Amino acid sequence: MIRKSQSILTQIYALCDFCVIQIVFFMAWWIKFNSGIMPAASPLPKEQYYLWTLVYSIIVISLGFLLSFYSPKRKKRFSFEILKIIQVHLISLLILLSLLFINKELDISRQFLAVLLSMTIITTSIYRYIVKMTLRNLRTKGYNKQFVLILGAGSLGRKFYDKVQQQPDLGVEIIGFLDDFHTKHDSVNREYKPILGMIDNLENILESVIVDEVIIALPLAAHDKYGKIINVCEKAGIRTMIIPDFYDILPARPYFDHFAGIPLINVRDIPLDDMGNRLAKRAFDIVFSLFALIVTSPVLAVVAVAIKLTSPGPVIFKQERVGLNRRMFSMYKFRSMRQASLKTADTGWTTENDVRKTKIGAFIRKTSLDELPQFFNVLFGHMSVVGPRPERPFFVDQFKEEIPKYMVKHHIRPGITGWAQSNGLRGDTSIEERISLDIFYIENWTFLFDIKIIWLTIYKGFVNKNAY
Repeated sequence: MIRKSQSILTQIYALCDFCVIQIVFFMAWWIKFNSGIMPAASPLPKEQYYLWTLVYSIIVISLGFLLSFYSPKRKKRFSFEILKIIQVHLISLLILLSLLFINKELDISRQFLAVLLSMTIITTSIYRYIVKMTLRNLRTKGYNKQFVLILGAGSLGRKFYDKVQQQPDLGVEIIGFLDDFHTKHDSVNREYKPILGMIDNLENILESVIVDEVIIALPLAAHDKYGKIINVCEKAGIRTMIIPDFYDILPARPYFDHFAGIPLINVRDIPLDDMGNRLAKRAFDIVFSLFALIVTSPVLAVVAVAIKLTSPGPVIFKQERVGLNRRMFSMYKFRSMRQASLKTADTGWTTENDVRKTKIGAFIRKTSLDELPQFFNVLFGHMSVVGPRPERPFFVDQFKEEIPKYMVKHHIRPGITGWAQSNGLRGDTSIEERISLDIFYIENWTFLFDIKIIWLTIYKGFVNKNAY
């Protein structure tokens, strides 16, 4: 049964974390005091270091249980787990440092503690990733199943069923539906699991069939039944989840707030609304842009000279784009068109054999070299390294009327590259698909997500067949 196996897995995780710290202690000791890489003098014996490492281990395990570090994570992305690992170990180190100060243990090497912390985080992340991938493979093969009962065989219940079937690595098995309208839903429910009975049969079903979780997928008209359903599930010790009938207008990760003692659903929770996240992203943007401009400076110089020698006009083309909070800014690009053609560039798409392009312009557009000056936009605060691509005002006015949620992309700074672009959606590709991926990025931003997008952009190359 999933609940029993999860309890065992939780204990195994805690034991493995403890063992990892003990192994890393000997590695950190060797690096600091035996390898010759760092100054090796230490006024304290090895036993004293190991004693405090044991204290650190106990703090980590205790804090892990307190912060739900060992709770089930089959529905969470691995980036969430890495953030938890970093959080637990950083807080644990601060607690350890406080204990060292209280006990006047001031001679322990700070370099040793830094090595211990960094290696523990890395080692724990690696083994957790291996375990997560192994469990996913086992679930895909039918092991470690979680049995789910859906209340409601209408369109909402069937949509949830379809989503679950598309992700076999979650290890979720739908055992069937309960619904009060057999006649209405049986005709369209033939490709799904059977309707086992009516909502009032829930208590009997839970007693006769193995169920780990109940999903309530009923319409708003059935709201009066929710209280009884939840009471029956809690009496049986079974978790209950509710899919709101209006889920399609909610963000991918809804955020619950409180006002006057009443819970509220925040329709658009954006991680970058948090000041700490914004500062971290901005600091990264500045450092990365400076590094990129320094590394690509020879390329910038060559492209600038080539543009100047092959066609009259300025090297840099400035184009008005819509950015953060719908504010206008001038986006910089290397000029790739003839100067006389720039007047129509704000309201027209560039085509594959566009006669307006210069010879060098066709090359730099295809290889994305024309985008390099946008690192100056990042330094000036107009853009970010990663974010939704900014569009021209003419097309923004057009798309906001045609494409639902198009304007959501302006809640954050636009980027040089983005989740849509790293998935191949550049140039002549679906605007709807781009917006869908942009919104996913906005609602699920993490620092590691930015690193992933940058890596994918570099790994897949800058040459794009859709870039005209």
